[in-house]
Amino acid sequence: MGTATTAELEKRAASGFEKFRRVTYRSFMFAMAGIIAPPVVAMADETADGHLPPLVAVAAGAGIAVGCWYYARLVRAGLNGRASRRDVVVSGVLTALLSLMMFSQPIWVLVPLFWAATVALSERDRRRLALLCLGTAAWCTPIVVAATDPPHWYGHGWTTVPVVFAIFTASCALAVYFNRYQMRMWDLHQEAHAAREAQARLAVTEERLRFSRDLHDLLGHSLSLIAVKSELAIRMTEADADRAKAEMTDVRNAARGALREVRAAVRGYRAVEFDAELAGVRAVLEAAGVRCETEPPPELPPEVRSVLAWVIREGATNVIKHSEARRCRISVLVYGGSVVLEMGNDGVRDPDTESGSGLTGLAERVAVVGGTLTADRDGRDGFLLRVVIPLGEAE
Repeated sequence: MGTATTAELEKRAASGFEKFRRVTYRSFMFAMAGIIAPPVVAMADETADGHLPPLVAVAAGAGIAVGCWYYARLVRAGLNGRASRRDVVVSGVLTALLSLMMFSQPIWVLVPLFWAATVALSERDRRRLALLCLGTAAWCTPIVVAATDPPHWYGHGWTTVPVVFAIFTASCALAVYFNRYQMRMWDLHQEAHAAREAQARLAVTEERLRFSRDLHDLLGHSLSLIAVKSELAIRMTEADADRAKAEMTDVRNAARGALREVRAAVRGYRAVEFDAELAGVRAVLEAAGVRCETEPPPELPPEVRSVLAWVIREGATNVIKHSEARRCRISVLVYGGSVVLEMGNDGVRDPDTESGSGLTGLAERVAVVGGTLTADRDGRDGFLLRVVIPLGEAE
């Protein structure tokens, strides 16, 4: 079974977000190709039949090419934030000129409708979206009515213009709605990605605060004692050398004790840490929207509990930052003279392979107490982090 590293999981997180962005962008590009194709085919047929002057066809073809470039810019700008006013205005003018081709073929009405739907990607104000649809319909209606035979469409009378206007407005609103709906999916994905990164940063910040509090508690008393004893030894150096020596011996012992405590804190070699980490990990995961299932841990040697605390800490960070998990399960069992920790989630991403230091460092910690660490996919969508530590060697 292979070992998944932190760098690998980080790459999965970045590639997953980038892949969704590319898929969203390409879907808009495919839509553009599907909408632009019918007018281009109609123009080619008209040119081949001699009904459309070649110069007009060349101009329209160049306009379509430039328009597609601008539409691609509008889509990218919509995915990244908001399109510039210059791009909207220039593409709008170009679209208005291309819509004059409706005098040749009514199918060219798809071009202004698509332009309005593309501009809507960068606009979230409903009033402006409504004005966009009404303005597009107001521009297209007289052209279509003038280019076609009204009696052939809706019969004689004044109702022709409002009926055509209503049809165009509804069509434009429908195109805008579909694009805005897809854009909303992209926005939700961005928000979820940002929330996961925020949760990961929060977890790191909380861990730093916890560690700083631990160091303060560990060193505060010891350093105060060392300072007092040192001052007393200085004053007693000439008056009572034996007393000064005794005080400096206390200083040395206090310094050694503080050093041992700091090393224990840095390495995580405290028996209470595992219980605290397990509770903290569960709280952080559930705050991130990941349902966490845990079981009361058995009695274990302090060294083993400390190593397992590091494991669940790193594992929880990977779940929050590098997966799309909705459920996480943590179990610690004693089996056959060994303790087995399993931490599994259901949010595995692409199986990229690249080495890193996160889980490699954990594997080295586990190896110190004679254990082994493995991390790999578990089924189709699962990921399992597993640690086995022989209790005999750890003791």
